[in-house]
Amino acid sequence: QVQLTESGGGLVQAGSSLRLSCSASGRTFSTYEMGWFRQAPGKEREFVAGIKWNGGSIIYADSVKDRFTISRDNAKNMVYLQMNTLKPEDTAVYYCAAARFSPVNPVPRFHRDYMYWGQGTQVTVSS
Repeated sequence: QVQLTESGGGLVQAGSSLRLSCSASGRTFSTYEMGWFRQAPGKEREFVAGIKWNGGSIIYADSVKDRFTISRDNAKNMVYLQMNTLKPEDTAVYYCAAARFSPVNPVPRFHRDYMYWGQGTQVTVSS
């Protein structure tokens, strides 16, 4: 089992940057694919970015491509989301999630593929 804790959210102005961090418990962190999702008020939770267990493959939602960067450090049990050029529409609660490792499947991008979730961290971008 994996326990996930996000941090790094806050209130920033449009055009600013934030770095979200997700700390994972357990000694098997490197065997999980990791993802970031977000949920804005009144909207469904949406995929933001995902990374394979070894960092060998990364995918992004079109809305954040070229602005956000996901990375992981398996030695530290950490996954990060660097968010640049933030926009008001990026305002949401951001969640870190873990999916079981697969040697054949691509990076998972659907909510149902992820087994473990953090509590979320609020990101608010003012215009």
